[in-house]
Amino acid sequence: MTSLGTSGRRAAKTSFACTECGHETVRWEGRCAGCGAWDSLREWTEPVDRAMPPAYTAATPVALDQLVIGEERLSLGVPEFDRVLGGGLVPGSLVLIGGDPGIGKSTLVLQAAGSAAAQAPVLYVSAEESAAQVKMRAERLDLGDAKLLVLAETSLEAALRQADEIAPCLLVVDSVQTVFSEAAGTSAGSISQVRECAGMLMRWAKASGVPVVLTGHVTKDGDIAGPRMLEHVVDVVLYLEGERFSSYRLLRAVKNRFGSVDEIGVFEMTGSGLRGVENPSEAFIAERAAEPVGSVIVPVMEGTRPVLVEIQALTSPTVTPAPRRTANGLDSNRLTLVTAVLSRRLGVPLAGLDVIANVVGGLRVHEPAADLGLALAVCSSHRDEALPTNLVALGEVGLSGELRSVSHLERRLMEAERLGFERCLLPESTLHRQRPKTSIELVVAPDLRRALAIAFA
Repeated sequence: MTSLGTSGRRAAKTSFACTECGHETVRWEGRCAGCGAWDSLREWTEPVDRAMPPAYTAATPVALDQLVIGEERLSLGVPEFDRVLGGGLVPGSLVLIGGDPGIGKSTLVLQAAGSAAAQAPVLYVSAEESAAQVKMRAERLDLGDAKLLVLAETSLEAALRQADEIAPCLLVVDSVQTVFSEAAGTSAGSISQVRECAGMLMRWAKASGVPVVLTGHVTKDGDIAGPRMLEHVVDVVLYLEGERFSSYRLLRAVKNRFGSVDEIGVFEMTGSGLRGVENPSEAFIAERAAEPVGSVIVPVMEGTRPVLVEIQALTSPTVTPAPRRTANGLDSNRLTLVTAVLSRRLGVPLAGLDVIANVVGGLRVHEPAADLGLALAVCSSHRDEALPTNLVALGEVGLSGELRSVSHLERRLMEAERLGFERCLLPESTLHRQRPKTSIELVVAPDLRRALAIAFA
């Protein structure tokens, strides 16, 4: 119930919202009751003279068989970007791209906007940079299309009025933390401003049918700055990731209402912008050592694309009472499982050793099919003995040491064969389910003990 002041006006509402999950409470608390995060509640005040939303025409129910699918997806002209989106932008969708400062978010969206401008006008709202700064970056990216319109504006209402007049095929807002709405009445970047701006852009996108792309900053924990409500409002959430000293960037979807969240886009940062990597497998294993001790190549699936990645492991005597299990690019729980099976079932003495595992290139592997490759890499480092360079391995490791089958075997083997690998070590049960057509020699093993004997024979 809304309280009124002595003058009859609605009183300002003050509450506390969690920056992690968006949970609200009327008083400050040290720990959020919604997600359990400590010291995450921030005060925000809903303005007194909040602008009333425009009147909307009431919708009527429509039979499912009478509904007509709208326009086709808008291709951005950047194949890796389109792949992650599921084929392009859906009309009326709201897409949020997050990433660390300087990772290349603005470069990526400007390249996509320049490519889409070849079809129809595109409005690029720059709230962080001036029009001249955007022009300098566009020249470096070799973008000179007259249909790419740049608007240096921080007021969201003013930007949307310009968008209504131009009727673009795509609206880009860079970034959501720097624009402000006059309806919220607080400073840009605050919780109320982020909520209000996201809601206004969502309503405008659905009403106009024009897709909107937002960029957003991330916190030190890797989450998009602002309340988690922002991620719930938008249709698609993408993260642009990459190591600070690496030229490769990965575009990953963590939410996609119109496609899969398993697809990734691989880019390389060059002097002329982000360039899509058509063959990521070759890029990730190009710098592999000639005698790779503690290294194994594993064919993994990233969405519909098979990718060959190099998994490295290093074992060293520990100087602490509790040996460390450090995983970079791998699930730490899978590393703990594999090392426990090696110690308990195979008798590999890892109790007094630190085990460090890494996926080369900054890629993150979460599927259990990498278990066998991880076990081989750990044993290779422990023995200080290199595995054959023409061997790839894949398979899930069970707690009793058995090897379990994996899916999409033929597509994985085709990618390995294309890059010149000659042998594949895999679970015996996999061939009972499918017989792939490949010229690679298939070496099967029922359990991890037998697989190690074959690999180091």
